[in-house]
Amino acid sequence: MPRPGKLNSAMTTMWSAMIGVFLGFVFGVGCALAVMYSIYAGGYRAAVRDSQLPAPPERYRKALERTRPK
Repeated sequence: MPRPGKLNSAMTTMWSAMIGVFLGFVFGVGCALAVMYSIYAGGYRAAVRDSQLPAPPERYRKALERTRPK
């Protein structure tokens, strides 16, 4: 039968590991998703704004020229 001190030490280690996994994956992945969404949303807003312009921006025209076959 294990001594009470050894069991308590194992439980403390397990709880510490579980808290580390929770903080690392839950908050880490959550923050990464929030950053990716803000980048996506910013790009989407800029694309919608540019699509409503009467003349396409210079950057768009240059990118379009590079994609067309020569």
